[in-house]
Amino acid sequence: MEAVAKLRNCPMSPRKMRLVVDNIRGKNVVDALGILKYTNKEAAVWLEKLVLSAINNWEQKSGQTGAADDFGLYIKTAFVDPGSIIYRFLPAPQGRAYRVRKRRNHVTIVVANRVELEEAE
Repeated sequence: MEAVAKLRNCPMSPRKMRLVVDNIRGKNVVDALGILKYTNKEAAVWLEKLVLSAINNWEQKSGQTGAADDFGLYIKTAFVDPGSIIYRFLPAPQGRAYRVRKRRNHVTIVVANRVELEEAE
């Protein structure tokens, strides 16, 4: 069983976010949260909340509570897509203007379990 969590329109460039997402892809959920907690980048704060949301989505979908360790939850898929770009202009010398591109991104995380759920009958 798997659960999905999405972060839309995060105000950060996709390249900066991918640097952190690449560190946690395929890892166990507990290990990924440990990596994110001690990563010194702003993207780690956003991703930590997103991974916790994905775990919570999995728990609600499966009916299990507090079972992230018991069922071997891991990050099956994690990817970053570019979002919309907001253009701003910065005054430049001699009456010109420089274009500033404020980039955004969309992050999708899929969490799955390695151990099968036992059906309560």
